[in-house]
Amino acid sequence: MPNDDVPRTLHVTTDEQVRAVSNLTRHRIMAVLRFEPATITQIAERVGLAKGSSSYHVRLLERAGLVKVVRTRKVRGVTERYYAMAARSIVLPEPGEGGPDVLMRHAVADLEASPPDGERHVRMAHLRLTEEQFAELAGRLEALADEYRELSDPALPDASLVFALFHPAQGRPAGGEAK
Repeated sequence: MPNDDVPRTLHVTTDEQVRAVSNLTRHRIMAVLRFEPATITQIAERVGLAKGSSSYHVRLLERAGLVKVVRTRKVRGVTERYYAMAARSIVLPEPGEGGPDVLMRHAVADLEASPPDGERHVRMAHLRLTEEQFAELAGRLEALADEYRELSDPALPDASLVFALFHPAQGRPAGGEAK
């Protein structure tokens, strides 16, 4: 799929879009479509769904404007639709106070579902940085992800990169109010 006609970024802004991306199955369908278009049958095979379930989830994503039909072809009298992402990158809104970070929850679910004997590089580091260092590291991580996204080859197996750089809440127990 040529990248020239696909917008670089789509910002999730509506409730319908938030509901669509909040579902792990739909997140995985969007992952299938991130590099190349696919039919409902291809999506179902790659995600491990029944065709009817795959079709249902794709319709919700299409209605929310997150995926679109990019081409069709006739196969034995039936019109086969190829779906692709509506943009190269989807930007989710920041979660509200106490709200779940949907993207990180999906990333953790994908990590947990990955083959246990597969190669993984998972690491957490606690840092003490100036605001300038924090901003520089964020920029470098973004640039590195962009560099490797440009090198991605759809013929190769998927690899996911997830990073989170944040200032943790101080003096606040997990999921609770400050004491």
